[in-house]
Amino acid sequence: MNRRTFAQSLATGAVAAVAAPAQSTPATGPINIGSRRELLIDQHLVERFSGGARLRLHRPERREIAIVHDQPWEGAGTGYHTIFRDGDVYRMYYKSWAHTYNSKTVHPLVIAYAESRDGIQWHKPELGIVSYNGSRKNNIILDDIHGGTAHDFSPFVDQNPACAADARYKAVGYGKPKGLYAYKSSDGIHWRIMQDAAIISKGAFDTQNIAFWDPQIRKYRAYIRDFDQKRRDIKTCVSDDFLNWSEPEWLDYPGAPSEQLYTNQILPYYRAPHIYIGFPARYVDRGWIESTRQLPEQEERTERARANTRFGTAVTDTLLMTSRDGRAFHRWDEAFVRPGLRTRYNWSYGDNYLAWHVVETKSPADDEASELSLYSVEGYFTGVEARLRRLALRIDGFASAFSPLSGGELLSKPFLYQGASLTVNFSTSAGGELRFELQDPTGRALPGCAAGDCETMFGDALEQRVAWKGKPDLRKWAGKPVRFRVLLKDADLYSFRFA
Repeated sequence: MNRRTFAQSLATGAVAAVAAPAQSTPATGPINIGSRRELLIDQHLVERFSGGARLRLHRPERREIAIVHDQPWEGAGTGYHTIFRDGDVYRMYYKSWAHTYNSKTVHPLVIAYAESRDGIQWHKPELGIVSYNGSRKNNIILDDIHGGTAHDFSPFVDQNPACAADARYKAVGYGKPKGLYAYKSSDGIHWRIMQDAAIISKGAFDTQNIAFWDPQIRKYRAYIRDFDQKRRDIKTCVSDDFLNWSEPEWLDYPGAPSEQLYTNQILPYYRAPHIYIGFPARYVDRGWIESTRQLPEQEERTERARANTRFGTAVTDTLLMTSRDGRAFHRWDEAFVRPGLRTRYNWSYGDNYLAWHVVETKSPADDEASELSLYSVEGYFTGVEARLRRLALRIDGFASAFSPLSGGELLSKPFLYQGASLTVNFSTSAGGELRFELQDPTGRALPGCAAGDCETMFGDALEQRVAWKGKPDLRKWAGKPVRFRVLLKDADLYSFRFA
């Protein structure tokens, strides 16, 4: 579509339809979005795409090494990181472990802690809590979780308004008898068990298991790993008090292929907490085929395989999935984090697991906007130390509605909003553009809000107001069913909000 025909389509809507991704289940009525931020991360609000428009996945970019697990109590088995911002401090928790190629433990698994002021440079404080080899000069916070090694430990800041001061931080950790046990802390450093019995006992728990206060349902929610003869996957359950939990139930992934998923890394997205975003680790055993033999460190890989074949032939990456109810997830089939070219550190079973969860950080580059930081494990099973690499992603930039230069169109489902203006997170090329049209449910443009009246938008902004030439007052349609039509050309629309 050239510039002339693209401009003509603004007035006529005559953008040729093409095959679009599978649609979500039609809503029974207008979707009430109020003034919340909506991400173009799934088809929840999309009626249809036409022309060259479609949803596309974006992958984070590799940045610097955030931390190296090179202390005597750490090693190449270190992982299951939890990272969150807590006021002026970024906190990191992780299992600290070493193993040899045949997976015999070199030292017992412990839980360690690191922190940062910017989410980029990390340090390991000497906490003086746990003795290791006769010294307390280390960053270990736990060396045992209820009768077992400290397999995994996932803390969070409890946002429950009824939370007691001595339990402002809570965590779940795997212990024995097999199950998840509840912990609490007043400072995020010193932890106490909340009860002797496991709070969740049905599950395999053979990965990082997580729990948090869910503001959408006003309950605690947990996501755990389980498997049976049919599935190796993720379950969820809920609780009113963090101690008594419902029966765990499998997640649903309508239309997605069957995969083996380990970590889940699910949390409400901080800028749109009605959307759950997860980064499950995908496990694939490729077998001893020629490509497996072309991977690096064949001697080490073969040595590991003597203990268990899959230690040499399995590889892992990370997927992206999202949900509006915490149970049914839209899962992208393509990898969100690929292993990449640094094959020495990225192509072993256990690599490319993301930390739980994203945090916002300032960009190290001059004059650039803040970004999302994610953290990916490298060097698992390789050598004597694992490491964590920071990845960077545009804020809200997990996916977008996109169209090439030839042009395309997005038509939304009917929705209700509150607010006086529409702001968008978008990006175009120098020759690209977006235009917006607000319609009534029948498809008729609202007065002054036709695409032809919209000021052409180009550039790159995390939040920019959509302007129409007549400056219509959007408050007159607030609370009434509307829909929008977006015309895109070499452009990405990441999120929008009425405010």
